[in-house]
Amino acid sequence: TQDIFTVTGGRVLVTLLLGEVTTVLGAVANDLSVQSNPTTGTTYIIASAIEGNALEAGGLLVVEGDGTALMITGKAGAGAIISGTGRWVCPVGTIEFKCVGSTTGATKWDLWYFALDAGASVASA
Repeated sequence: TQDIFTVTGGRVLVTLLLGEVTTVLGAVANDLSVQSNPTTGTTYIIASAIEGNALEAGGLLVVEGDGTALMITGKAGAGAIISGTGRWVCPVGTIEFKCVGSTTGATKWDLWYFALDAGASVASA
């Protein structure tokens, strides 16, 4: 589990969370998911697990924000299919990428949001 963003100062409305594989993920059974780990309260699933065995560099990861499986494009250069709203309210805490099975590979993430509380902000972890 890796922290990818830190939310401070209050709640935010996440409008899109998009990841990109920068180094191929390990060629093993490998469940990928995204979760919110609030400073106060219980960790909850934002995007449930999907198999990411050997996901190649350039593959995209799309979080719909409704708890359904993380959406992936396994091929470099493939366009991401973004359905649903992609919007979700995130409390103060961290947003985490969970990769069960592989210890190799790397991703980068982009997040678009609106502050819901005065002083709320998001920073890369």
